[in-house]
Amino acid sequence: MKKLSTRRRHPLAAVVVLLLALAVSGGVFSFLAPAGKAQADESAQSLAIDEGKKLFAVGCASCHGTGGQGSSDGPSLVGVGAAAVDFQVGTGRMPAQQPGAQIPAKKVIYSQAEIDQLAAYIASLGAGPVIPTKNEYGPAGSDIAKGGELFRTNCAQCHNFTGKGGALTHGKFAPSLEGVAPKHIYEAMQTGPQNMPSFPDTTLSSKNKKDIIAYLNAVNGDNTESPGGLELGGLGPVSEGLFAWIFGLGVLIAVAVWVAARTAKAKKS
Repeated sequence: MKKLSTRRRHPLAAVVVLLLALAVSGGVFSFLAPAGKAQADESAQSLAIDEGKKLFAVGCASCHGTGGQGSSDGPSLVGVGAAAVDFQVGTGRMPAQQPGAQIPAKKVIYSQAEIDQLAAYIASLGAGPVIPTKNEYGPAGSDIAKGGELFRTNCAQCHNFTGKGGALTHGKFAPSLEGVAPKHIYEAMQTGPQNMPSFPDTTLSSKNKKDIIAYLNAVNGDNTESPGGLELGGLGPVSEGLFAWIFGLGVLIAVAVWVAARTAKAKKS
């Protein structure tokens, strides 16, 4: 009988098998990792919604209804989106202090974490504008000149050409934009709070909004200089005309009185 030949195992065979095993196990874990991360994100979102619902029940439901459906004291919040909540609550306008023609900004009473939870709950009621990222409203890549053109075309009629604000009808007003956070300006354009029209991306693109914010920062920033001297609050021709009438006419009256007095004295002498 022929002797069966036996093959000797290569010394590196065990190493190769071990590497293959690690590669397979690594592939399995990398396949499972996204699913695990998605589950963690979903759990965190569910927790935020639950906490936001509790905050809503205490501070908002009395006006907006227990399910955000609205009431005679407050509009429905279904479909307004997270951006509207972040703007209204983040600027202190909500919860409202009292009803009126317009709800003014005031001291914020919620932390940002609580605002995020409220926003998550309201967003769960219906799709709406989301909270913008810093890349969307940050100054990088913005065109200040284009922003000024867009602002004067779409916003200056109410907010003044430098965003100083102005009066509207029936006790309403366009608030000053000086010192307002860029994120909140972006959200206001997205959602159109109170008397302001909304400017979705179909009307003003994300880049357009970024340009407008850059313009407002340029004309109202801490390092902004006014080349025209005394700007009288930057309110435009109304304040300038009032200044001319009060001080200009005052000077003319004073000159007329002085001339009349000199003339009367000359006649007596």
